Amino acid sequence: MSSKPNMIDADVHNAIAKPADLLPFLPRAWHEYWLSAGPGYAGGWYSPLGVMRKDAVPDGGGIPGSDPQHMLKHHFNKYGIDYGILTGSGVLGISLNPNPDYGSVVASAYNDWLAETWLKASPVFKGSILINHADPQAAAKEIDRMAKHPDMVQVIMCSGARMLYGQRFYHPIYEAAERNGLPVAIHPGTEGRGIAGAPTPSGYPTTYLEWHNILPTNYMAHINSLVCEGVFEKFPKLKFVAIEGGIAWLPHLMWRMDKNYKGLRDLVPWLKRLPSDYIREHIRLTTQPIEEPAHPAHLNQIFEMIGADDMVLFSSDYPHWDFDNPRIALQPIRKELRQRILADNAISLYGLHTKPQAAAGKEGQVR
Repeated sequence: MSSKPNMIDADVHNAIAKPADLLPFLPRAWHEYWLSAGPGYAGGWYSPLGVMRKDAVPDGGGIPGSDPQHMLKHHFNKYGIDYGILTGSGVLGISLNPNPDYGSVVASAYNDWLAETWLKASPVFKGSILINHADPQAAAKEIDRMAKHPDMVQVIMCSGARMLYGQRFYHPIYEAAERNGLPVAIHPGTEGRGIAGAPTPSGYPTTYLEWHNILPTNYMAHINSLVCEGVFEKFPKLKFVAIEGGIAWLPHLMWRMDKNYKGLRDLVPWLKRLPSDYIREHIRLTTQPIEEPAHPAHLNQIFEMIGADDMVLFSSDYPHWDFDNPRIALQPIRKELRQRILADNAISLYGLHTKPQAAAGKEGQVR
């Protein structure tokens, strides 16, 4: 039997069961702030579906995604998932709290909590180092601190921001990630919240549906910025993961960037290749929420347009309401590409070349 992983889920949301659980990892001076305000980035749009799957509540009750053993049984074992990249829940927008000192200490406390409560629970769990992107120097120190943990496989920050991610303000984050051999990931859900700007160039949508539909425009803006500002020339080993932002918008962005670069390259003399070349080499996307065209063949055409063989990672978004079942979600994609998406691309990105060694007979472990 092959020791190579068959499936890696690149977006699994683990949650803090109750605010007090973070207190042992948080400096005492911040306890009252945390218990009173939580992450402290208000806002958001009402959804009649809520955020979480109703069937993902742990056996003993509580918040979906807050019990490692229930998640193993309900998600990992059920679908034969070898590894899951934990992306957090409820604290991802800590960068958008107005107080950068608070944002940094909460991010550090979360990382210690993650290591103690989830990464020790099973070898299938791999962690994402949460950072406060509003304080890049502190974020870089946090990356250096937590990168020593063998089960931390990437850096994560929210996609909502006051400035585009290619700007040099953020470069200490990328420098720290590159020297530690970690990709940087962003996750949506905080656009228009806290101290971030409006989620569209023309202001605020009225409903959750409108807001959810338009999220890819923020990803387009960040990727455009990363390439044009020369981030991947300055940090040639850096990989950037755009989680949960969709895929079908990327051909348009690549074509438009390439076309304009040919006429305006004097504005970006540091670029040595077409923008699309940097995107293919450095940007990674996740499948959920994968677009669902009326004609499935059109999705394969999109994959061919972007050269997706090495770019796309499978993700379920468990336990969110729009979860993707790995047995169903990739069926429209051509067969020869499915295994690259299910595991091979994540194996290469995260260095997860062999299956975890599970304890035989122990409930909740992947066998």
